[in-house]
Amino acid sequence: MVDRNDARFATEQYLRHIMLDYRQMAEFVKEPFVVAKADGIRFWDVYGKEYLDGLAGIFTVNVGYNNPRVLQAVTEQLRTLPFNPPMHGTNARAVELAALLAEIAPGDLNTARLVDSGSEANEAAFKLARQYHRQTGNPGKFKILSRYLSYHGATAATMSAGGVGYRKTLYEPAAIGHLHTYPPYCYRCPYEKTYPACDVFCARTLRQTIEWEDPRSIAAIIVEPISNTGGIITPPSEYLPTLRQLCDEFNILLIFDEVITGFGRTGALFAANTFGVTPDILCCGKGMSSGYAPLAAAMISDKVAQTFWGAPGTEFAHGHTYAGNPVSCAAGLASIREIVERRLPENAQRVGAHLVTKLEALRPLEIAGDIRGKGLMIGVELVEDPPTKRPFPPETQLGLRIGKQALRNGLLLRFAPHWIAFGPPLIVTEADLDQMVAILEQSIREVLREL
Repeated sequence: MVDRNDARFATEQYLRHIMLDYRQMAEFVKEPFVVAKADGIRFWDVYGKEYLDGLAGIFTVNVGYNNPRVLQAVTEQLRTLPFNPPMHGTNARAVELAALLAEIAPGDLNTARLVDSGSEANEAAFKLARQYHRQTGNPGKFKILSRYLSYHGATAATMSAGGVGYRKTLYEPAAIGHLHTYPPYCYRCPYEKTYPACDVFCARTLRQTIEWEDPRSIAAIIVEPISNTGGIITPPSEYLPTLRQLCDEFNILLIFDEVITGFGRTGALFAANTFGVTPDILCCGKGMSSGYAPLAAAMISDKVAQTFWGAPGTEFAHGHTYAGNPVSCAAGLASIREIVERRLPENAQRVGAHLVTKLEALRPLEIAGDIRGKGLMIGVELVEDPPTKRPFPPETQLGLRIGKQALRNGLLLRFAPHWIAFGPPLIVTEADLDQMVAILEQSIREVLREL
């Protein structure tokens, strides 16, 4: 049962004391959304209203809420050792987690730098890349190449690597040495080409970018295998292998930001497995602990890690108070074992295909332009005229309207002005998805009537 006394925390009297992510609080207090409890794929607000979680929090709660195995692991660890600062050494759960990550990660990603969030994992990856090149005789390699429409975090460096202007213009100038290129956005190709006739021009043109910038200055390329903030932009199968080849040719480290795609989301343990490409550094988080405690990691290849092992002064000069926290690591161990032993990536692949079929059935509503993604990371680009791909006028904000209406109707989705997306817990069933899509359809019809 929800404690009805918590309803007072959804009032302006209390909400004035908190600042939320990307929220104008003066607007939020008019229609507050304050959660009280959760179980499985459902949660309840402070008024007792039930919701289906079509987003796993934010692509995070992969094993679902109230998982007994994770709860037990966290509870036992709290009683045994709740905290251990990494500057003094480490703890058994952190070492155990690093070993498990090395076992399940693709290729030779055998070393883990444990941190607390995806932003920190990506920030660590940038520093690792720059220090690696310094320690291998290439101190001029410092630039980080990323893509427009990407998101890599909210710290100064990761924000600078991100490719969405409104998220960073308030704080610029921030970190230097960040370059951007166009994403593999086939539905609206920035190069005005058509796949597959283009022969993945978006990847091949990177050669020119690298050469014009001077390959002796570029330390790393970071990409999300599937881009969330861009609207679940999913690359052609040849794209990531082409990036891998270019990085090898020009001695550039390839970083995968798998904070969202990791731990089963795309139908495999990692999107690196899905696309058959192993990066030099793989950053992961979110589903790693299924949100039961803050946890993320940068998984490092043997080639990179060995340069930090040995001579004094080559150690990684980086640290956080809560990095490798034993409670977080216990949550991560339990969550990962649940994902692997219950074969949740396979479930994501199977029911994800069902979700796509159900979404395709909504095309008669004539607003679905592109339906894309992998596994249980599926997006729908919304357009006014599907045959011509003509978008809705910016002021329509259709995705925001649909997302807000769906929430009123009891379904949490990811939404932006021109797209919506699903990313439910990996334990979701086809029947659950049927119910979610039914609420989505109802919400779309209600919004279209308003328009």
